[in-house]
Amino acid sequence: MSTLDLFQRLGLALAIGFLIGIERGWQEREGPAGSRVAGVRTFPLIALLGGVWGALHPMLGGVALGLAALGFAIGLVVFEWRRSVAENSLSATDLIAGLLTFALGGYAVLGDMAVAGAAGVAVAGLLAERQALHRFLERVTWPELRAALLLLAMTFVLLPILPDRAVDPWGALDPYRLWLLTILIAAFSYAGYVAIRIAGPRRGLVYAGSAGGVVSSTAVTIAFARLARKDPAASLEVATGIAAAWTVSLARMLILATIVAPVLLAPLLAPVAAATAVLALSAFVFARRAATSGADPALDLDNPFELSVVLRFGLLLAAVMLAAKLLGSSFGQQGLYSLAAVSGLADEDPITLSAAQMTGAGLAVSAATAAILIAGAANIVSKAALAFGLGGRRLAAPLAVAGAAALAAGAAAYALA
Repeated sequence: MSTLDLFQRLGLALAIGFLIGIERGWQEREGPAGSRVAGVRTFPLIALLGGVWGALHPMLGGVALGLAALGFAIGLVVFEWRRSVAENSLSATDLIAGLLTFALGGYAVLGDMAVAGAAGVAVAGLLAERQALHRFLERVTWPELRAALLLLAMTFVLLPILPDRAVDPWGALDPYRLWLLTILIAAFSYAGYVAIRIAGPRRGLVYAGSAGGVVSSTAVTIAFARLARKDPAASLEVATGIAAAWTVSLARMLILATIVAPVLLAPLLAPVAAATAVLALSAFVFARRAATSGADPALDLDNPFELSVVLRFGLLLAAVMLAAKLLGSSFGQQGLYSLAAVSGLADEDPITLSAAQMTGAGLAVSAATAAILIAGAANIVSKAALAFGLGGRRLAAPLAVAGAAALAAGAAAYALA
């Protein structure tokens, strides 16, 4: 290690200590004189001490560095213990912060400087957000925490062990993909719950619906329709979020197709833009009507999502995918439109990507365009049916009108183009 490099690393260690020390000193700035025992001076010295021992590591070896860290830890533990007795306090924050500062000072000299700097910022940020974190813990409920843990277990425990290949004789059912879509159902339900808690029922649904439409507007429709079933008075607010998701979903379909096959942009642009504009206008109208209705929806948010609902959707999706595969095998390329209609009932993405890829392999642009539009239209019909089945007539009626108007506008633009 060159002298310049060593200076830079020790400077980084000192900067990390200053950052943590400033935060600690600011937290205790209003304490009486003599009570601020560890702050803007102490923590930079701790970090520099760790950095110096890190610099001595090549000469003294790892054992000496370990003994130095152990000696510092024992001294700090004794000091914080006596301090806690004197102040009648049980907080371990300063103890952990001091140990981390020493370790980061050593790592800044021995390890990756970028990682050390990022870790220092993260430590200071966590210490600074003490009040916000405490308020969060006071507001969070057990169902919210349980739902988050369940969602994490579905994603990081079960999903990685599922086979990422078809397991049926027809090559239609991929357990990994099916479970991933099931996770999306749970995730969007939980995202809608969090958005409603933060922004309120009216705005939260619009934000969550728009974000959810980027990945799965079907998931948004299912999750939000359940809210309307629990509180029919909130149907217009829920319809606004669902219409926003449908709008984003159509725009995403156009983007996916043109990324894979840019030649599809021209024939798809007019019909997709017309349908998207109608849905966006519908969402705006729903939002205005909900705002002037005077109703303040009191949505039942006891359970962020129900696992049984998303599991049933996963089974339904598996059945539709299997049927689509069998239909395509029976009729071959001549059944492309039928396949688009059937697969579009569950998700327009598979047929969109398949048709776009087939365009480069000889499929006519007009055939690919028609297949993608059929899948998009079928998906709107399917989501309207889901809204009726899960949310009731009060939710489904405005969405059915919006969906029908969007389909008519898209068909007219396609015919004219």
